[in-house]
Amino acid sequence: MSTRYPFTAVVGMDDLRLALLLNAVSPAVGGVLVRGEKGTAKSTAVRALAELLPAVPVVAGCRFSCDPASPDPGCPDGPHEAGPGAERPARMVELPVGASEDRLVGSLDIEKALAEGVKAFEPGLLADAHRGILYVDEVNLLHDHLIDLLLDAAAMGFSNVEREGVSVRHAARFLLVGTMNPEEGELRPQLLDRFGLTVEVAASRDPEQRVEVVRRRLAFEDDPAAFAARWADEEAALRGRIVAARALLPQVTLGDAVLLQIAATCAAFEVDGMRADIVMARTATALAAWAGRTGVTSEDVRQAALLALPHRRRRSPFDAPGLDEDKLDETLEQFKGEDPDPDPEPEPDGPDDGGPDDGGPGDGGPGGGGPDGGGIPPQGDGPAPEDVPAPEEAPVPEPAPQRAGAGERAAVKAAEPFRTKVLSVPGLGEGAAGRRSRARTEHGRTTGSTRPRGALTKLHLAATVQAAAPHQKARGRTGRGLVVRRDDLRQATREGREGNLVLFAVDASGSMAARQRMSAVKGAVLSLLLDAYQRRDKVGLVTFRGRDAEVALPPTSSVDAAAARLEQLPTGGRTPLSAGLLKAHDVLRVERLRDPSRRPLLVVVTDGRATGGRAAGDPVALAARAARLHAAEGTASVVVDCETGPVRLGLAGRLAFELGGTAVTLDELRADSIAGLVRDVQAGQAGHAAQATRRAA
Repeated sequence: MSTRYPFTAVVGMDDLRLALLLNAVSPAVGGVLVRGEKGTAKSTAVRALAELLPAVPVVAGCRFSCDPASPDPGCPDGPHEAGPGAERPARMVELPVGASEDRLVGSLDIEKALAEGVKAFEPGLLADAHRGILYVDEVNLLHDHLIDLLLDAAAMGFSNVEREGVSVRHAARFLLVGTMNPEEGELRPQLLDRFGLTVEVAASRDPEQRVEVVRRRLAFEDDPAAFAARWADEEAALRGRIVAARALLPQVTLGDAVLLQIAATCAAFEVDGMRADIVMARTATALAAWAGRTGVTSEDVRQAALLALPHRRRRSPFDAPGLDEDKLDETLEQFKGEDPDPDPEPEPDGPDDGGPDDGGPGDGGPGGGGPDGGGIPPQGDGPAPEDVPAPEEAPVPEPAPQRAGAGERAAVKAAEPFRTKVLSVPGLGEGAAGRRSRARTEHGRTTGSTRPRGALTKLHLAATVQAAAPHQKARGRTGRGLVVRRDDLRQATREGREGNLVLFAVDASGSMAARQRMSAVKGAVLSLLLDAYQRRDKVGLVTFRGRDAEVALPPTSSVDAAAARLEQLPTGGRTPLSAGLLKAHDVLRVERLRDPSRRPLLVVVTDGRATGGRAAGDPVALAARAARLHAAEGTASVVVDCETGPVRLGLAGRLAFELGGTAVTLDELRADSIAGLVRDVQAGQAGHAAQATRRAA
């Protein structure tokens, strides 16, 4: 077994370490969501926590880790006889991003269930994680239906596996920890709310702290066993403190004054629902137990609010999570009662782990190196190699302010976003699960059946019975049971929705700046970005103005990054429409190679004018030729017509015709518009077919 990096050797990251330890003391807190940039040792800290958890007593031979003192009466491996049982270390189970539903919740042998009436159940990761830690790296990239199953099990404490009326239920209580890089996309607000606590981590900007991070990491890599041995005493002390806090937890009381502070704080920050109040109460109780007290203080409530509320105040994907600490202090002071006299115990600010400032094992010298350590200023962490995932999409650079050059106007603020009408890609895709276009998916309505190409996951019962029925006499059936063989099984084919790649090509030329038009245009694009977030799309942004076009944002799952680029976009200059379309064509060509199953939707935001560019020739003809490249490849497209005023030239409509797509005005884009648009991209495909017919004639 490989040696893990010691938890007490983690440099800084006080909030993260405290949040993890509070969940170790009281798993009812609801887990931790760790948000931070890549290479900040998020995974190292989480993996190190498993070594601190006390050993778990289990029933010998039980695959579901039943407690011998109180075994689960519904355990699939039960019933269990009373006995002393055995002990094993607490597990940390990792859920891969590409895991299937069966891998997560377990699977039933459908053939045995149908033919023999036997519930042959193979446990999944939820069973493995029972009474331990379930760790999901890059949780924001996990399919939504897996996140739903995961959070439901975490909330209820058990998992149900059902296949065509055959069901198995088993206990699944675990400490849930998820990590994510916000640049790669956000979680839906309702999923954010299901995590008890959230912590933001970032690499330290203090050179001395960064040096200590590197020093400790190198020492660990040179000799993991020796490095861990130097921190063994601190690890043992922290493990003992967790055990003591767990034992004290049932004795901690929440006074009415404290409960009033919790309720007032949640109300003051306009948090939806009641989950935040409950999580804050549990967190404050765990903080008191961690500090060795039986009474909860106002400071416990304050710390609980800082950990439990920031992610619950996020109203849209463009809002940064956070909490106004001045407002928090005012609320707590206004509803302050009499705090219980705290016992003279350690302050609840994280583990006293003997960092280099305390003369511990990490104090300079050859013994202090590694990505994480304790006892120095907060926010330090190091780029542990196992923490840096290979990104599936292009990295999103920091948004650089764009200055208005000659003939350009400074960036204008976007108008208020609105709810848009649904734009979808025609046909039936097979891309990643989402909410935009029709697709063959693992979840959705059943549309037919087929022979399974691999493991059977979704049985089509009627088709299976129909396939087996003609062979019952030949197979010697004598009883009431149906004789089913592997060849009879049929997989259900289902239709749901997929996420697409929505690529925006935005005209930022001088004509778009007239009469504050760009403010309305940015508001429309922002609205479409919000729609893309809700439908689980990837997005990209191409802009064109002056003489050329540029990729302002490579395709990514982070709509926040797209909104930031859009906000800083200046306008001015001529309109190189052909350059914008060609740049979009290049981006889509690369994305088809990288992710061939994700179908694109091109959204061109322009008034249709074409007045310049680097290429020689008629700008209008060049734009039409570039548009026909997209049409030839069958790219679904929409032109958002930004032309305003009493005299309209209809240039955007002509562009949509060449693209084989459809044109909509800014007003028609609104979901509450009475303009009668139920034209989606399919109408544009019909236009493209008519266009091809006319050309052939």
